[in-house]
Amino acid sequence: MSRDQATQSGGCLCGAVRYEVHGPLRDVINCHCTMCQRLHGAFGAHSKARKANIAILQDKGLKWYATSGRARRGFCCECGSNLFWEAVGQDATGIVAGTHIFIGEKCDFYDLSDDLPKFDASSDGAFEGDHL
Repeated sequence: MSRDQATQSGGCLCGAVRYEVHGPLRDVINCHCTMCQRLHGAFGAHSKARKANIAILQDKGLKWYATSGRARRGFCCECGSNLFWEAVGQDATGIVAGTHIFIGEKCDFYDLSDDLPKFDASSDGAFEGDHL
């Protein structure tokens, strides 16, 4: 079965949120923006899928928080797991899950010396699969 046809599943630590993705996932990226640093400690690893391809199987703990006028984040209010990121007006949801983006804001205690693509700020859709 190809990756575009596979079903992927995930959820939070306590099981109060469970989901499945039916169809393609964007490759995982590592985001180094200030918000991801605050949320994850250094950077956040994220994939992405079309909203229509994501089935929420258990939403007992799912809550959304508007982190800015441009996006909101989905998390479990029971165990605190960070799960999703959604840009306003985009038909896709980021899934917390490697190319490097937003390195202009990365922490100074580590170096990125690999050959992966890097963006100082938003790629504005330049990353392949970003607008799934």
